[in-house]
Parts: sequence; C-alpha cells; structure tokens
Amino acid sequence: MSATATARRIAMPPAPVASLGPNTAPGAAAPHTAQSPAAVFLVRPRHFTPNPQTLADNAFQSPALGTAAEIAAQARREVTTLAATLRRHGVRVTVVDDCSTSRPDSVFPNNWLTTHADGTVCLFPLHAPNRRSERRADVVRRLREGFHVRRVVDYSPREDDGAFLEGTGAMVLDHVHRVAYACRSRRMDEDLLAEFCRDRGYRPMVFDATDADGVPVYHTNVLMSVGGTVAVIGAEMIRDERQRDEVLQSLCESGRHVVEVSEEQVRSFAGNCIEVAGREGPLLIMSTTALASLTDSQRARLSEHARLVAVDVPTIETAGGSVRCMIAGNHLTPRER
Repeated sequence: MSATATARRIAMPPAPVASLGPNTAPGAAAPHTAQSPAAVFLVRPRHFTPNPQTLADNAFQSPALGTAAEIAAQARREVTTLAATLRRHGVRVTVVDDCSTSRPDSVFPNNWLTTHADGTVCLFPLHAPNRRSERRADVVRRLREGFHVRRVVDYSPREDDGAFLEGTGAMVLDHVHRVAYACRSRRMDEDLLAEFCRDRGYRPMVFDATDADGVPVYHTNVLMSVGGTVAVIGAEMIRDERQRDEVLQSLCESGRHVVEVSEEQVRSFAGNCIEVAGREGPLLIMSTTALASLTDSQRARLSEHARLVAVDVPTIETAGGSVRCMIAGNHLTPRER
C-alpha cells in the first residue's frame, strides 16, 4: 500500500467560515438514539445544477428546467425548507452556506463526511474531480465549535490511487449492529470499505444492485435506508437471489421490520429516506416524490415505526439524489452552551 493509501488522522486547521444559518432548533432537545441522529447538517448552495461529471453512472439524474439563476435559487429554497421542517420537529440543524460557483453537488455533504458517537469525523474520497473541493475545513471547524470532536480520519488521499468511498451515499450504516451495507459501484472501493470497517468496527456486507437495464445502482442510499426498528429496501434490484437473501436476513436478524419497495419506487427516491430523532419520537424524512410513490399499505407499515415527514425537493432531485443525500447525520455529542 502506498503512502497515499493510508488514511490520515488529522486535526484540521481553522479556515474562513462561510455565512452560516442558525444551528439550533427551538424548544426541547430531541432524544438521542444510536441509529437515528438528533442533529444534522445541511449545505445550502449558491450554485446548483445536475453534475455533468456524474451523469455517466447516475441514472437518477434528469434535466433541470429554468435558467441557471432560477435553478440555484430554487435549490436554496428547498434546503431552507428542509432545515425549517427538521427544526420544527425538534431536530438540531446546522446549515452551512456554500458561496462557491464551482461545486454543483455541494448540497450532498453526506458523500464526503460522516460523524460518529465516539467523537470521530471521517472524510472520504469522491469519484468526480469537480466534487473534491466540497471537503471543507470550515465545516469541520463549525462541528468542533458546537460538538465534541476527538479526531478527524481522512481517507481522501485514496483519490490519488483511484479508490473512492462516498460516505453514507456508498454505505448505509447500521450503527447498532455494526453492519455497513454497500452495493458495488465505481464510487465504492471494496478495499477502502474494508479499511473503514476495520477502523470503525463494522462488518461489510457487499452486494450487487442494478436496474432493469443492468445499470449498477450508483449509491447504496438510494436503494435502502435503515432506521431504529424499520428498514426500507428495493430488494428486487439485488438480482442475485443469494445476495438478496443475505441482505434481507441481516436486516431481519437485526430486529428491523423490512418494507420492500419496487424499482419504480426506488426511482422515485422511496429508498432515499432517513430516520432522525425528533422531539416527540422518530421521524422518517423523505421527499414528497418518494411519499407519493408509496402505497397505502407501505405508508401504514412505516408509520408504525416513525412519523412520516415529506419535503418537496424536485429541483435537487434532478441531480440524482433526494432528501437522504441532502442530510449529513450528526452523531457527535453537543457541547454545553
């Protein structure tokens, strides 16, 4: 393994901070759970457009309608609405504004950063060259100011080796039973996944998932979501029966109630949801596109485990990601105010 192939553990230096939105929800604090974060952070972009460098392997992208200024303004409004919705339900939200015009996908921070309850922050290598500047020292600085950060582990040097692991886009993490679910794609290097799992104490579960045309699913988090007591998964897109059974068995053995969604529903981002801890209990956050695709039976089954909360993000969905992609879960311990 080359020197660049080894993850760096760093204390990132301060950097100029962009304008920041309010970071604290009013009212009582939400309860903490190991799986579902009570705090999140979002990035509100100045510039937004479906990324031409990711179009080759992201079959979920679609053309955005309007002028560049109109598209960017609508994306900003959608992030602001998501933040307000989360705060209203008692989730602690940090919003970081991205002032750059060169980062079309900055609205998806969960691809480059994860946080962990022991105070670790991990940074990840991104496949598209024009996404790599999304990793920002000022974001980590902001986390240090409000939360206890013990160390930063930086896997991004693996970009030099052509190895990529796009955070909780490439991995869906079961923090309780320590399983990292990951479907194969050019954005998920299996050796790097194994390294991350060794470092963090997870067991990797790797499988193949494709659409009806045989195109690999580009990120695991558009296929599935794991909450405290329920999991959503487009299992039919795991074409190999043995792999599919292994994934479903793992979810069931972890005590999750499994709600399967169809490939058509996955294309409507039904799998791209996330459970967070609200003031009055667990919330399953998804887009209005995703909610509309669910059957009454699926909605009823999910509602037994969490309150369903939908937010309209049609502009951001043209970039091939939805609400889950927009939310970076914050599992760090808050500092006392």
